[in-house]
Amino acid sequence: MLTSTNVTDQVATADGAMRRSAEVAQATALDTTLNQTLYGVIAEYDDAEALLAAARKVRDAGYKKIDAYSPFPLEGLSEAMGFRDHLVPATMLIGGIVGCLGGFGFLSWATIVSYPINIGGRPIFGWPSFIPITFELTVLFSALSGIFGMILYNGLPLPYHPVFNAPNFEMASSSRFFLCIESKDPKFNREEVLDFMDTLGALRVSEVMEEH
Repeated sequence: MLTSTNVTDQVATADGAMRRSAEVAQATALDTTLNQTLYGVIAEYDDAEALLAAARKVRDAGYKKIDAYSPFPLEGLSEAMGFRDHLVPATMLIGGIVGCLGGFGFLSWATIVSYPINIGGRPIFGWPSFIPITFELTVLFSALSGIFGMILYNGLPLPYHPVFNAPNFEMASSSRFFLCIESKDPKFNREEVLDFMDTLGALRVSEVMEEH
């Protein structure tokens, strides 16, 4: 048997769901008219610990295509998001190997093939003297590969990004923290993500639109 309180709660829940569905449908129609697509849903926080806690909950919920924005490097944020960078270290390793082999190979070619010199009967292939230059080229190529790899993998330079359209995002460089679930995530459902983000203690939850 339903009491009046239960009936009232169910009606309120149903009204909230219907209102959310209507808002989503209206926003979808407006986005189509303005030639915009949904990039994702973003939540705003004023505390670093709140962002870390929300990132863990989003990761635990199974979302993979997420990103966080902070005014300063935040210890533990990558781990909270489940982010593992394998590309930049691998690129630096390859660059270091190329620099090592290139330096040693060039010195070998120069002293043995291109311009061999017999100095006091010493061996023409004097590899111990190659070590300093080989080491320097290994470090140089590894460092440059890391720098340019990071720029390439991050898609830089990036004068425009859809999250720039989020409310208060200009404060991401001073005093606000943001967490975004992107629409390309396999689990993404507009209404479900909005409801889920509302439970994470954010100051504001907004949709981020991408213009075309």
